[in-house]
Amino acid sequence: MIINKNEIVKKHCYTKLVYGRINKKLKSNFSNEESEALIKKVLEESPLENYIKKGKNFYISNEEHHIKITINSSTFSVITVDKL
Repeated sequence: MIINKNEIVKKHCYTKLVYGRINKKLKSNFSNEESEALIKKVLEESPLENYIKKGKNFYISNEEHHIKITINSSTFSVITVDKL
């Protein structure tokens, strides 16, 4: 399966609940805008080989930022962010 990185970068979106989950998982206190900026930056900077589709989700890992982003592959909603 071919993953379209540009489509993920362009279409990814957020639910109201995910902002709290991001701060909880990263032990941070980002504003919604700061969370969105970080995720967009990581999605843009991560090489295509760090984009993995498993089941119904995309997993994007970034060693430089030490995080893994989980995105639903059909809705492009950010589900969670984990520390690596």
